[in-house]
Amino acid sequence: MAQVNDTRRSPGAGEEATRRRRQRAASRARDRARAHREEQSGLAGWVAERASAWSLDGPDYEFMELQKYFWNPLMDYWFRMEIEGWEHIPPAPALLIGIHSGAPFVWDAWTVGVQWWRHFGRARPLHGTAHDALMALPGFGEYFRRMGVLPAHADSISAALAAGQDVALWPGGERDSLRPWVKRDEAVLAGRMGFVRLAIRSAVPIVPVATVGGPDSMPVLATGRRIARVLQLDRIARLKMFPIALQFPWGVSPALLPELPLPTKIRTAFQPAVVLDGDPERADDEAYVKEKYEEVRARIQAGMDALARRRRLPVFG
Repeated sequence: MAQVNDTRRSPGAGEEATRRRRQRAASRARDRARAHREEQSGLAGWVAERASAWSLDGPDYEFMELQKYFWNPLMDYWFRMEIEGWEHIPPAPALLIGIHSGAPFVWDAWTVGVQWWRHFGRARPLHGTAHDALMALPGFGEYFRRMGVLPAHADSISAALAAGQDVALWPGGERDSLRPWVKRDEAVLAGRMGFVRLAIRSAVPIVPVATVGGPDSMPVLATGRRIARVLQLDRIARLKMFPIALQFPWGVSPALLPELPLPTKIRTAFQPAVVLDGDPERADDEAYVKEKYEEVRARIQAGMDALARRRRLPVFG
């Protein structure tokens, strides 16, 4: 109660306390990440080490300006993208939580980032996030970093939020991005609730992001979990799937190859923000964390259902 009274007497006191809280959360996350990396060895250690080379310097806006001649036609004419719900975006920083599809090139995620840049310009940077295996790849990893992408880990995300910058995270990871086409309109967050704890500790709201159409750009036919186990991909690169998809120009092939996406129509909508309890101890309250996780998932699903009802054609939107 005393903290509330102090905040009322000095408007800046509450902001300063929140800033310190975010910095503490980032520091603890950084220590945990460092300890985890030190436990890795072999190829897994190489992936973890390369993925850990991140900074908050991006995005490189001059680099993005050069790419607008690629991204603008792609979004406006190939994917015919519709995006709405900007009125639901709270003041920075915020944690955007969504679903994505079509790995390794999750077009519905990239298009959110580029649309954000088109809407806010340089005034409000957004950091996307990517799997360690992608961040570690030569060439791809460097491109992702110049686009402002961070590893999908608590240390990098907490640091960005502590710096007052927005972050977009897709907690479902490969289980979401490579879900079977028959489940394309399902919000798959894979039961991963760490993002709720992270948002509580960093004192930021969560903005659910609903999107449909992305899975149609590369229909996944099978998840390939058994193949992934045989190849030990989980131990090497934290991948539990080796999916088979319908891709152009390869036809039916492993969904890890460069592909030309099918010209599906992508629809995306930011949903009303989920505001969390200000008590940092709530991050250790399993019932509360699960409740907020389900609230975020339900808002994404409701948004997807509304967007899917606009679909006129099965694949091309």
